[in-house]
Amino acid sequence: MQMQLPIFPENTKMINSSVGFFAKDDFVFYLHNGSPVYCHSKDDLNTYRYTMANLTTTGLCTIVELSRALGVQVKNIQRYKKALEEKGTSWFFNREDDRGQCHKMKEEKLQAAQNLLNEGYSQKGTAKQLGVSEGAIRYHLRSGTLKKKH
Repeated sequence: MQMQLPIFPENTKMINSSVGFFAKDDFVFYLHNGSPVYCHSKDDLNTYRYTMANLTTTGLCTIVELSRALGVQVKNIQRYKKALEEKGTSWFFNREDDRGQCHKMKEEKLQAAQNLLNEGYSQKGTAKQLGVSEGAIRYHLRSGTLKKKH
């Protein structure tokens, strides 16, 4: 097989001597020795995170090289790599986005809390039964998610 010399477009930013990236028409292209290996939309964060993890996991570049080239925190790339190694590819594309959701009071617990309040339990008693803080119950009463029986 004949060795191919790397040919990078003029606007390519190099990550290391063999890997670079450039943006064109709302897409980001990643090249290895001049050949495209990954491509994603500029707005596609999941594919971006997967690409960062994959570039480092496959050994095409180091976390530090990628961090410097992209201006991204090393810790973020470490997190992406760890997620790929522990949870696999599908985690990047099939996970539920629960940011901004109360992790202690999911729908089932809210329903159980409402049932306890309807039965006449106090805020403190409801919290104790569900294993959450009284402050969590107070918060949901104030926000209107839970209603106290009068």
